[in-house]
Amino acid sequence: MLVSRARVGRLATVTASGKAHVVPLCFALVGDVVYSAVDDKPKRSTDLQRIANIAATGSTSLLVDHFDEDWSTLWWVRLDGTGRLVTDDAEAAVAIEALTAKYEQYQQRPPHGAIIAIDVAHWIGWSAS
Repeated sequence: MLVSRARVGRLATVTASGKAHVVPLCFALVGDVVYSAVDDKPKRSTDLQRIANIAATGSTSLLVDHFDEDWSTLWWVRLDGTGRLVTDDAEAAVAIEALTAKYEQYQQRPPHGAIIAIDVAHWIGWSAS
């Protein structure tokens, strides 16, 4: 599946005041749940806006796409759902396992920060072919 193989997505969340917030992120798809974790990549802080937004509104969309100069290969998929922080240890283990299976960098340094889950309610997409 195109989404599962994609290396990066763009996570859109909404602040408590209704302002849009979009960031790129690494993710893994397990069924209809998207997982991402706060990792060791450099950040200004581990107190991330995306986490505050998810706690405040839960409104999330993940956009995954492919661009190429050959426009016949273009595609995008948007996964809309409800975001939440993972608090269950068993679910956290599933998320970390999926992320480390997808990203070699996580095999060497598994993410140890907060884990975000998006329970996908709606998929929409487009493809040039």
